[in-house]
Amino acid sequence: MFSLSEENYLKAIFHLETSYKSGVSTNALAEEMQTKASSVTDMIKRLSDKDLVNYKKYQGVKLSEAGKKAAIEVIRKHRLWEVFLVEKLGFNWDEVHEVAEQLEHIKSEKLTNELDKFLEYPKKDPHGDPIPDANGKFTVGDRILLSALRKGESGICVGVKDSSVEFLQYLDKNGISLGKEIRVLEKEDFDQSMLIKMEKNEIRISHQISTNLFIKTL
Repeated sequence: MFSLSEENYLKAIFHLETSYKSGVSTNALAEEMQTKASSVTDMIKRLSDKDLVNYKKYQGVKLSEAGKKAAIEVIRKHRLWEVFLVEKLGFNWDEVHEVAEQLEHIKSEKLTNELDKFLEYPKKDPHGDPIPDANGKFTVGDRILLSALRKGESGICVGVKDSSVEFLQYLDKNGISLGKEIRVLEKEDFDQSMLIKMEKNEIRISHQISTNLFIKTL
């Protein structure tokens, strides 16, 4: 059994490992957890003592197989609860993250499996992220960032990289949602901002926005 704090660290390392292949730095983890580097160092030692992470000085920290399994279990619960909150309780997609952060620490494996069954085994959460199955298996699928598209290219919005309340509310305000076809009408060389078209609507978006939207190309 792991503490709430330990589970949060394992989940954070799991997400950061996609950007830090050789190992997650202490500073990167401290920024992600919004805490001091000294606190991160203490937690890494605790996780290492439990054989959940492997740490090498100057190379950073990586999850062990046991640590990865534990992280995926927490992520599975988090994403299932997000689906439940949106589909069954009518929450908006920008309201569910903080609630799911609390619910993800419930320890009952039976509850998680029954929730999965009740929701008819969803493959993705409301933000387009894959939901691991009971064996921890999941498929991300082919997707790229909208920023990678060139003028004249199109794709279907399939996920968000940033699931913050502010970003999701921005998307809602501008009619950008999962399943929408997005076509790049213009792309500025200067700042990589884009003029995009969705159905009949045209909107200019910044590079920051386009680097936080996942697209499946057409």
